[in-house]
Amino acid sequence: MKVAVNKTRLIGPPIAKEAFIAEHLFFYLVEGGMQGFYGDQYYTLAAGQYGLVRKNRLGRQTHVQGEGYAEKVIFVFDEVFLRAFQAKHQLTTVNFQTDHAFLSLPANDLIPAFIDSLQPYYDPSGQMDRSFFDVKREELLLILLHIQPELSAIFFDFAAPEKINLEAFMNRNFRFNVSLERFAFMTGRSLSAFKRDFEAIYHQTPSRWLTEKRLREAHYLMTSENKRVSEIYLDLGFESLSHFSVAFKKLFGYRPSGSLPNIPNG
Repeated sequence: MKVAVNKTRLIGPPIAKEAFIAEHLFFYLVEGGMQGFYGDQYYTLAAGQYGLVRKNRLGRQTHVQGEGYAEKVIFVFDEVFLRAFQAKHQLTTVNFQTDHAFLSLPANDLIPAFIDSLQPYYDPSGQMDRSFFDVKREELLLILLHIQPELSAIFFDFAAPEKINLEAFMNRNFRFNVSLERFAFMTGRSLSAFKRDFEAIYHQTPSRWLTEKRLREAHYLMTSENKRVSEIYLDLGFESLSHFSVAFKKLFGYRPSGSLPNIPNG
C-alpha cells in the first residue's frame, strides 16, 4: 500500500493555495482517486479521468480517495497565455453557456496519449523545464478545442464577472475562506459597493456575518449530524482549530466539545 500523498505536476504559472480559482485549470488524474467541491457541487475523478475547472469560481479539493494516493497533472491556462494563443490562431468563440464550475470532458484517445507524451520532458525530480510550458500548453489547448470547440467561449471570455444577486451568492458560498475583495469581485462589485450592499441586506459587516454564519453552521453540523470539530472547521473557512474554538466560545459562551445545546441555525 502506498503512503498517503497528493503528487502534483503543475504546468504553467504558480497558482495560489486558496478557494478562489483565478485561472482556468485542466486536471488529469494519473493515478488514485480524488474528490473536489467546485461551485456548489462535489465532483469525483478516478485514474484516467480529466476535466476543466473554470476561473473566477470557488472550489477546493476535499480529499484523496481509496488508498490515499493520488497523482495528477494540472495545466494552468492564464489570461496572458490565452490572449496570445487566440491572437496567434485567429480564433473566434462559439455560442456556449454553462454555470458549472467543473466541466467533465468527453472521453477521447488524444488526451491520454498527450499526457503520456509528457514523460520525456520531466527531470528526475518529476518537474518539467519551464521552457516547454507554453509549447505543451498550446498543444493541449489545440486538442481540447478540437474535441470540444465550444470551450472557446470559456477560454476566450476575458470579461469581469457581472453584477449578481449578492444575498443568494453569499448564502451559497459563505463557507469558502476567501477575502472580501474576492467576494466583491465575484459579485461584480467594487469592495466599497460590496460592503455597502451587504450591510443594506444583512445589517452588519461582512466579516462579522461570515464568522457568525459559519459558527452557526458548525453548531448545526455537530448537533444534528454528529460531526466532529476536526471534520468541519476547515470546510467552514477557519484557518486553524484554535481559531475556530476561540470564535465559537466567544459567540456561544463555551468551547465546541462535549454535549452542545440546540441553538437555532439562523
